[in-house]
Amino acid sequence: MVRISVHDAKAQLSRLIADVLAGREVVTTRRNVAVVRLVPIASRGRRQFGALKGRIAMDARFDEPLPEDELSDWQPG
Repeated sequence: MVRISVHDAKAQLSRLIADVLAGREVVTTRRNVAVVRLVPIASRGRRQFGALKGRIAMDARFDEPLPEDELSDWQPG
């Protein structure tokens, strides 16, 4: 585990980020008291086009015009 003061961390942030991404634990300290732990953000992975195909269905009326009373709610002013 790397312990580094906030003051020093400001000057070495790029290196500290590289260390964290390489799997090292980095803790910043203020007056020798640990205050912050740097951790990587878990990757969400890549989006895949069509991943929900067959899981979502549109009602047969989807493309029909809205009824007049609903359509008026979408008109400005």
